[in-house]
Amino acid sequence: MRTLYQFPLSHFCEKARWVLDHKELDYVAHNLTPGIHRFFTQRKASVNTLPLLNDCGHWIADSTKITIHLDQCYPENNLVHHNPTINRHILEMNDLANELGNYVRRWVLGGIILPNSHSIDILIGEKGYLKKFKKYSKPMLSLVLRKHFQLNTHDLNEIEAHILNIINIFNQQLLKTNTGYMVQDYLTLADIAICSMVAPILNVEGTPWEVEQLQSNEESNILKNKILTLPLGEYVNHIYKNQRNARVDWRGI
Repeated sequence: MRTLYQFPLSHFCEKARWVLDHKELDYVAHNLTPGIHRFFTQRKASVNTLPLLNDCGHWIADSTKITIHLDQCYPENNLVHHNPTINRHILEMNDLANELGNYVRRWVLGGIILPNSHSIDILIGEKGYLKKFKKYSKPMLSLVLRKHFQLNTHDLNEIEAHILNIINIFNQQLLKTNTGYMVQDYLTLADIAICSMVAPILNVEGTPWEVEQLQSNEESNILKNKILTLPLGEYVNHIYKNQRNARVDWRGI
């Protein structure tokens, strides 16, 4: 049985969930607690980050490496390409999406998740010592994340500029391809990566970041509306509506 170790609100974990769902592979999404997760991930794969996949005894960290592993072992519904030139383009778009994802993570943490009490509850999880002593763990976790990612108003303004710069690159690529997809005329890793990274900003329905789950602030709504005026915003919502066939609840266990 496959197990994907995740943070429910992580867009990089959403990317890994989407890949597994697209390939119609059975798996369990198992939640770990931020910070404490490192004891587990270091022991299993010598990494500090999630997602981490246990594929029948094979441990693979990083959403991109997980995708490549799954495409090699389970070639149905492939997401990379056998043509080296096309595959290089897919991976270039994926790498840029990962860069965008790092900025989005700081933006979402600082502007949406940390000020939102319900989202901190999701980060803490449904069991364990953090849940048991939630009165103390909630403010402590919020402080640790804010310091780790150096979140303040000035930084968020700079982060927004970086986000919009990369969004414009993707928007130009989408117009250039003119197929409704980012590289080919069908879904590839590039599309999953880009849509997963943008979804937290757009509060895409059916994701951890939809408005029913998290209450966006004014700054977040302004950024969201800027992206929605672009073809890229329509593209992300369209891909999610028509290609995101979730088979496992993002909330995990």
